[in-house]
Amino acid sequence: MIKLLTISAVLLSCNLKTAETKVANNSASKKIVTEKSIYDFKVEGLEGGTIDFSTFKGKKILIVNTASKCGNTPQYEDLQKLYESYKDKLVIVGFPANNFGGQEPGSNAEIKEFCKKNYGVTFPMAAKISVKGEDMAPIYKWLCNKNQNGVLDAEVNWNFGKFLLDENGTLINYFNSKVQPMSDEIKSKL
Repeated sequence: MIKLLTISAVLLSCNLKTAETKVANNSASKKIVTEKSIYDFKVEGLEGGTIDFSTFKGKKILIVNTASKCGNTPQYEDLQKLYESYKDKLVIVGFPANNFGGQEPGSNAEIKEFCKKNYGVTFPMAAKISVKGEDMAPIYKWLCNKNQNGVLDAEVNWNFGKFLLDENGTLINYFNSKVQPMSDEIKSKL
């Protein structure tokens, strides 16, 4: 009888340790997801090459999904002004996307030419991506999901939505497309 109780106690102890290990492993995997940083992302640049977000440490980052044939397209002009005014402490990264009304149908080369010719864009532009849906780019999955960015959930509903991150890569806020780049709402956070 004592042997049977001892064996039962040992088996129960092993089962509890296994359950504790599973809980610990699940907690660790959830923690790893939220510990990913904006600085872990590298994306293809519009002109080729790679945009490595780790090179932006110490600066605020404004990430904007853009389109060339949208009513908001003139925001490129103010994005460029904002970039020139604050480039010692801010970097803007444009992400052309064709998710809304087919308003960014061009190739990377066509988008590059359009931005330079019409708005003199000098801030970094990424290659064309998807900012929503099943083919959403990983950086936008991170930006839009609190369980990944640790701060907020956001849904990009139109062109020229803006994500602002602080000098440490922490998401500060999401501004919808109606918020103009040179608005006090954005400038007050720079």
